[in-house]
Amino acid sequence: MKHYVLTMYQGDGPPPGPEILDPIMRDLGALEKEMKDAGVWVFSGGLQPADQARVLQMRGGELVATDGPYTEGKEHIGGFTIIQAPGMEAALEWGRKMARAVALLPVEVREFQGG
Repeated sequence: MKHYVLTMYQGDGPPPGPEILDPIMRDLGALEKEMKDAGVWVFSGGLQPADQARVLQMRGGELVATDGPYTEGKEHIGGFTIIQAPGMEAALEWGRKMARAVALLPVEVREFQGG
């Protein structure tokens, strides 16, 4: 089995209100249960807001730490799920289910190097 990461992207700014977020969280919970029942789920988690990130990078032989995400953008990784699947088509099917659960947020499906 190969491993894939299903990455959800969300826009910068405050999270949506409970009238939008609660159904999404309910649907994601149901999807995670479905993944566990199917034996494909490995790990998943949501991330703190991008402004809580710290970036470490070597510059001129010195380690520099900066606040915030590595790149400036209007969206960032909000959470991810790692699954195991026999191939990209099966992983894409789980990605489609996740995209439906998170409504309008994009979901990227990517295989880990080395399977």
